[in-house]
Amino acid sequence: MISVVILGAGNVGTHLVKAVQSADNLSLIQWFFRDPKAIKSPIKDVEFCHDLDRLKLADVYIIAVSDKAISDVSKQLPFENRLVVHTSGSIPMKQLDMKHRRGVFYPLQTFSLASEVGFSEVPFCIETMQREDSKLLKNLANKMESPSYMINTEQRQALHLSAVFINNFTNQLYRIAHELSDSKNINFDVLKPLILETAKKVQYLSPYAAQTGPAKRNDQVTINHHLRTLESHPEYQSIYEQLTKSIKNTHGFKKL
Repeated sequence: MISVVILGAGNVGTHLVKAVQSADNLSLIQWFFRDPKAIKSPIKDVEFCHDLDRLKLADVYIIAVSDKAISDVSKQLPFENRLVVHTSGSIPMKQLDMKHRRGVFYPLQTFSLASEVGFSEVPFCIETMQREDSKLLKNLANKMESPSYMINTEQRQALHLSAVFINNFTNQLYRIAHELSDSKNINFDVLKPLILETAKKVQYLSPYAAQTGPAKRNDQVTINHHLRTLESHPEYQSIYEQLTKSIKNTHGFKKL
């Protein structure tokens, strides 16, 4: 039985609490967060803690707070030589206080409180200072039915950057498309099958091979028409031009 304390009540912390609580052979000892009003979706049978000095002993302490708070929280933990990990994709492991056995337990997934997450689809990127700690974290991920990978800091930061392109930037493009379709009284649901098919294709094709559209085929007539349509949205026009240029460069058409 692996005992766990989770620190943080944001999206990642809340989903980790649910995953640990529901897993066999894992014991959620405490859930720490400073503000008693921080919980937006109550979870039953969890011991809450709002004072770091009242933390109980556990096999692993998972810090799931904002990147800027990780270092301070780790310094304030009232013990030494326990396994303390953070869940950030970009923060170096060495920002955790040296009095701890340090590690990273980074879930490579997007989390929101409004959407349930199946942890069998959440890969964990693991980094530790000690081999025994890596075994413990891999065992922890396994008990949550999650795949896990040993990843160093440089690799993790590259993955996090890639994830920003895949998730955050793509979602902003969805938002722009939503605005453009709304402006013509078109239900955004019409575009949802295309969103799903686009994501499905890269499960069996490389992104290079999956690319289609006017930029891929150097269809300048359609491109010019789109740019004229976007004249009242210069920001979106600029995004369109930059992405079109990038696709053309990738597929052998250097001039926009």
